[in-house]
Amino acid sequence: MQTHKETPFWTLDAAAAFKQLNTRAAGLSTPEARQRLRKYGENTVTSNRTSQAFVLFLRQFKSPVTILLVVASIMAAGLGDTADAIIICGIVLISGWLGFWQEKGADRAVKHLLELVQLNCSVCRDGRNVNLPIKAVVPGDIVELSAGDMIPGDCLVLTMTALYVDEAAFTGESFPVEKYNLPLAAATPLAKRTNALFMGSHVVSGTASALVVATGIATEFGKLSSSLSNDPPETDFELGIRKFGYLLMELTLLLVIIIFALNVWLHKPVLDSFLFSLALAVGLTPQLLPAIISVNLAAGARKMAGMQVIVKRLSAIENFGSMNILCTDKTGTITVGKVVVKDALDCEGNVSPSVLRDAWLNASLQRGFHNPIDQAICEAYRGTDALPDATAEIPYDFSRKRLSIQVEESGRSRLITKGAFSSVLAICTDLTIKGQVQPLTAERKQGLIDRYEVLSRSGYRTLALAVKDIPDKHKINRQDESGMIFQGFITLFDPPKPDSAATLLRLQESGVRLKIITGDNALVAQHLAGLLEMTAPRILTGGAMRQMSPSALAHAAPRTDIFAEVEPNQKERIILLLKKAGHVVGFMGDGINDAPALHAADVGISVNTAVDVAKEAADIVLLDSELQVLANGIIEGRKTFANTMKYVFMATSANFGNMFSMAGASLFLPFLPLLPKQVLLTNLLTDFPEMAIASDKVEQSQLALPQRWDMVFIRKFMVTFGLLSSVFDYLTFGCLILIFHANERTFQTGWFTESVISAVVIVLVVRTRQAFFRSLPGNALLAASLAVILAVCLIPASPLARWFGFAVLPPALYGWLAVLIVAYILTAELVKHWFYRKLLALSLRKKHTVAESHLST
Repeated sequence: MQTHKETPFWTLDAAAAFKQLNTRAAGLSTPEARQRLRKYGENTVTSNRTSQAFVLFLRQFKSPVTILLVVASIMAAGLGDTADAIIICGIVLISGWLGFWQEKGADRAVKHLLELVQLNCSVCRDGRNVNLPIKAVVPGDIVELSAGDMIPGDCLVLTMTALYVDEAAFTGESFPVEKYNLPLAAATPLAKRTNALFMGSHVVSGTASALVVATGIATEFGKLSSSLSNDPPETDFELGIRKFGYLLMELTLLLVIIIFALNVWLHKPVLDSFLFSLALAVGLTPQLLPAIISVNLAAGARKMAGMQVIVKRLSAIENFGSMNILCTDKTGTITVGKVVVKDALDCEGNVSPSVLRDAWLNASLQRGFHNPIDQAICEAYRGTDALPDATAEIPYDFSRKRLSIQVEESGRSRLITKGAFSSVLAICTDLTIKGQVQPLTAERKQGLIDRYEVLSRSGYRTLALAVKDIPDKHKINRQDESGMIFQGFITLFDPPKPDSAATLLRLQESGVRLKIITGDNALVAQHLAGLLEMTAPRILTGGAMRQMSPSALAHAAPRTDIFAEVEPNQKERIILLLKKAGHVVGFMGDGINDAPALHAADVGISVNTAVDVAKEAADIVLLDSELQVLANGIIEGRKTFANTMKYVFMATSANFGNMFSMAGASLFLPFLPLLPKQVLLTNLLTDFPEMAIASDKVEQSQLALPQRWDMVFIRKFMVTFGLLSSVFDYLTFGCLILIFHANERTFQTGWFTESVISAVVIVLVVRTRQAFFRSLPGNALLAASLAVILAVCLIPASPLARWFGFAVLPPALYGWLAVLIVAYILTAELVKHWFYRKLLALSLRKKHTVAESHLST
């Protein structure tokens, strides 16, 4: 990726910049843009996909134990044991390729889904503005920007109107930076380049036309990304998986070292003992766990896409299922999202066509962020008069909460301001009553406040309108928003969706508590709560939050149902407080000011109609803003989590038990219980059915409530079912030695057969808390399990037997093995019911203790 470096672009005016980039004010033609796209590449900071695929393949072998095993097998080949070395390396490669193939498929599926929610921008091509994906933007393009837009590349500002940009990612400055179009000195530092826009930042307010100077990795954002890790922060689930893998690896390596030392002390071949120890480590660590997690998450993402839920970050699926608090604005999710103007009223509460016309002028002439309120006002005005000229604008922002337009009409210049009632009232010194301007006395101000509260209690969102005459040829600025004349009110109504109350009840029954965060006043919020059948909701206002101490707010936030009159920076604070209280928090937002809260939440959720910065910040994007879609997505997230945990349970019950079995058997047998290549083959075959776990059925009980990683539970499960597995392994050893007097090859073949089959069938038991015959597995899992069992029975009689050192087993031995496996299944079923009953009793006792503690407090 390259860009023009002759002269720093922030030192140029528009004409010089056009010349340097060989472009013009009308933008590039389509053929020119296509040629530059080939030259510079797509506007993205990600690296080459081929190298990504190669790195992904190498990542399958990053385990130190796997590397040691490959090195050891090469050493074995050097000592003449070529066949064994080839088989061991072959099995490791097959395992690695299987993991790579699954993860690569998951990656392709996710990339396809992300194309559904790609970010676009307005680009001037062939002399007209068209909407194009950001990745298609090239140096020399002219882009049009407005509030909420992501900056598509490093750009030079050409024209602007009250343009403010959030550059916190580059400068650390939390306040938006105002931009101009004046050339600067070459030595100007990045934070002070007021005529430059940087990829990765976004427009907070105002509008602009800008020239794209650099794209992709040639941008400041691209340079930053290439020097830092692009990996997102680790989620709770990823952290738990990593800790679980480390736990198994640490225990396994400890025992492996002991086993190797004891085998050498017992005068067994050193190389065989070393290879056996390393193979044991590989066989007993969850080597395919990352691949299986990727498969499960990708399968979950595909299913959620069918439900109109697009997952941008796979690891967010688990948090989606674990979420127990969902914070959302009301507009478009709880309400219909179609704002309708109810009335335009004068100061005395009478319908006023002049107030509606002035509101229409303000809404129609503004060039900043286009929003549903302005659209509703324009639709409500039925006049046929032509729009006058707007000479200047002070765009809406979230600190002023108002929008002002300077209008030239009939030789008269006026400033028309509309916005939040308190914000507009604060800048007024007069009001209009019966067409006459009167002073805004304290009594009249209280009358306006009372009328506003009455309208709010009725459930209407109420804006205020004010006007002021402006001297001719005076260009307005923020200081002109003073001494204005209060004209009246615009009331708007956004009714709840018909199924909102039922969906909220469904979420509550699923263990997800909804909290509404809105900028509307507490009276409107209270009216909405009544329509949604919320019983005695706790309401906390933004003003009250400012007055509370941190400890008091931390105590109040989890107990609050509706946060009203909330300022943008308070949304993030609410999310962080809820997370600190131990909750898994989702936040649903679609506005410019929602990005910090979306980043802060465990699960950031947005909609496809949201502004670019909200979609970019979100982990999950809804193609449909219905809460019902969200509820379905939560259930799918829980299914994905449950199926992932099934592999964890299998790894703990079978692999951990086999560790004890092989460790003990290697001490009293005159030969190794399994050869290194047989251990690896066992690992490969037992992991194979788990690739189908993503399609397995999930019980309703596992979907009823949020699921979270519980390391204590995993540890107890590992010990209980691992020891049970070892008991039946030793019974198998006894059967092979005492009844069949098995030699080395027969013993290894017999235990290989029992070990693989028992590990496969135990999955059918531990995958459910019910009796296994009452909760049948999915077709893919059942088919894969039967295929592995059939392969294990056929291998000893196939040509593969000679390669792996197997022998044909006596028919009677299969009967004994079948009895042991059936006994194992039945015993595991009994132990499973005892284990969960004991766990439930402990949980109830703990809840009772906590309840007593609260009562005593």
